[in-house]
Amino acid sequence: MIPSFGGLLQTIVAFVVALSVIVAVHEYGHYIVGRWTGIHADVFSLGFGPVLCSRTDKRGTRWQLAALPFGGYVKFAGDADAASGKDAGAMSGLSAEARRRTMHGAPLWARAATVAAGPLFNFIMAIAIFAAMLLARGVASDQPVIGSVQPLPSLSDVLHPGDRIVALGGVETPTTEAFFAALDQLTPAPSLPYRLERAGQMLDVVGPYPLSATVLSVSPGSAAEAAGMLAGDVILSVDGMPIQAFSQLQVGVKVAAGKPVALGLWRAGQELTVALTARETDLQNPDGTFERRYAIGVAGGGLVFDYATRTPGLGEALQGGMTQVWDIITTTFSGLKSMIVGQISTCAISGPIGIAKTSGYAAAQGALSFVWFIAVLSTAVGLMNLFPIPVLDGGHLVFHAYEAVTRRPPSDGALRLLMGTGLVLLLGLMVFALTNDLFCP
Repeated sequence: MIPSFGGLLQTIVAFVVALSVIVAVHEYGHYIVGRWTGIHADVFSLGFGPVLCSRTDKRGTRWQLAALPFGGYVKFAGDADAASGKDAGAMSGLSAEARRRTMHGAPLWARAATVAAGPLFNFIMAIAIFAAMLLARGVASDQPVIGSVQPLPSLSDVLHPGDRIVALGGVETPTTEAFFAALDQLTPAPSLPYRLERAGQMLDVVGPYPLSATVLSVSPGSAAEAAGMLAGDVILSVDGMPIQAFSQLQVGVKVAAGKPVALGLWRAGQELTVALTARETDLQNPDGTFERRYAIGVAGGGLVFDYATRTPGLGEALQGGMTQVWDIITTTFSGLKSMIVGQISTCAISGPIGIAKTSGYAAAQGALSFVWFIAVLSTAVGLMNLFPIPVLDGGHLVFHAYEAVTRRPPSDGALRLLMGTGLVLLLGLMVFALTNDLFCP
């Protein structure tokens, strides 16, 4: 599945690093909120199995690094195990003051806050990463001002950095929003009329169609990856037909309907041709639904030029980070719904092998791509932990909600039964996802 030892090593390291960061943040959320609410943590473990190293802090919490780096846990006072099952024997002989410092003797609000803190910290980390990237990269200026132009062979030297696009295709574009509205009305063509403001002067020129067929990312395991396509490639033609926009590539792949396709590419000043065969894939529509279509496994688009950018304010960046996290959450639920009703294949669920391969691919694309992937995966982990399955945080929150309504916690016997059932469900889901990794196309 992985072409070389170098690729295997990179994949394993990237996966372990990504998972360890996410788990550490998740478990630290449990730990610190538990500490703030008066619940003592006996153990904070990054990893499972044999302990490699450990130390005990002044509060009596043992911090340890274990041999199997595929998760972690916080064991609070009164817990029988890493899943926060109740140690009834240890709890029975405690004083009221000592019981208050346990997970099972603390007030309901403290227990619920401690449980919810893990997923919440995952979301907070993701929002912080997305916001930091917006601050570092900037956002497009309010007016359509050109920052830089792609050095494509088909582009004449008519667009310059600093040019403000006053009109496109005869439609005035006073704002960035108006520019994209005008672009939506245009049909891809080799060239279009522009009106530019350059150094205080108005110029009427004929320039390139603004959208490009640039590859922004290549999906691991896709036909495009197998053909050797790379992020940054510009697709010039599909089966010999010149294209200007990524949407034309999608049409060409759809028309081919699973037959081999020849793509003309421009890469770092050279033109080359690759042949590949699209595969049927479940893809999301603009309205959030999914459908099965032929795809080669690339994401692309963008403009033939980069916008001049401005640095957003902290509030705007945080709002952008929250929007990104919300989009990931809504897309996840949309995908699950489409899977349940049979609109898309259950092969859309990836297991540890699929996630590891994606980790390695993201790391190969550079540090920013890898950090972005960590934020996406952190959102997914936070969301998954909120599912109402016993042994997950969401299951514990359901128990707390039951206690809030009935004024008494579930019985110890019921908790053991539900936790065992939840563990079986979770293991079943893991086996199903691993099966997908091994046998899905």
